[in-house]
Amino acid sequence: MTPLAALSADLADLVARASPSVVGVEHRGGQGSGLVLAPDGLVLTNAHVARGGGGRLGVRLPGGDAARAERVGEDPRTDLAVIRVEARGLSPLPLADRPLRVGELVIAIGNPLGFERTVTLGVVSALHRQLPSPGGQLDGLVQTDAAVNPGNSGGPLLDAEGRVAGVTTAMVPWAHGLAFAIPARTAAWVAAVLLRDGTVRRPFLGIAARGEDLAPDLARTLGRERALRIVRVEAASAADQGGLREGDLLLSASGSPVEGVDDLQRALVLAGAPEVTLEVAREGALRTLAVRPDPAPRARRAA
Repeated sequence: MTPLAALSADLADLVARASPSVVGVEHRGGQGSGLVLAPDGLVLTNAHVARGGGGRLGVRLPGGDAARAERVGEDPRTDLAVIRVEARGLSPLPLADRPLRVGELVIAIGNPLGFERTVTLGVVSALHRQLPSPGGQLDGLVQTDAAVNPGNSGGPLLDAEGRVAGVTTAMVPWAHGLAFAIPARTAAWVAAVLLRDGTVRRPFLGIAARGEDLAPDLARTLGRERALRIVRVEAASAADQGGLREGDLLLSASGSPVEGVDDLQRALVLAGAPEVTLEVAREGALRTLAVRPDPAPRARRAA
């Protein structure tokens, strides 16, 4: 067997294993896709798919059977939602817990324009993309050239091992080869919080920030390639009182590396303590700050 034939056979086997875990999500406003999280009917999809036009949700199962579904919770900030389907014995897909690399092969499966379980192949074109959305800016997205169309939203983007690398969320309709997915790592923590609380309550620091690729010399010094640049600190906010300053590079929060706004949000939501330890680089020196985020939601900010 030639290498190309072997690759083709491996891809076909991967799709055969994964396709039974992809469902159609239907509502009076249209339709989208979803992926099975657990055999008892838990399905992950996009928040904009779960909301749809309001009213009753339905799910088209593998084999064509229809089932009713209800919303468990949604998070517009990441465009993710969990729904529960009136079905049992479903086949779940594992979420990948590893960083992706630009150039990796990925496979998108979904229901574009109503064509169930359509498969497209592409590569990871870029990482850490940002897009505006009705719920706020989507951060840390995976960009791919795998073809997606309306109806793919909420379906899985798979890696070469058949694990979910991302959840398809957006396409640019006037461009070719531009599609975006929410990283699986984000999907995993958001889904867990939605199952527990039905919503994601984000503590408020009072900053504006952006993920930033570090210059080679600085990256070698700090032992990392990305960090979060603080571009504004709100006066009298928790960040201000905790000692954060404009221009700081935020390296970690509660011991977890921070490469973008989503990493910081994850650390703040999952901290489970009133005080968060932040590691920052400022003027060539490392500093450790203790910050007490405001638990009350405020107007939209980066964090």
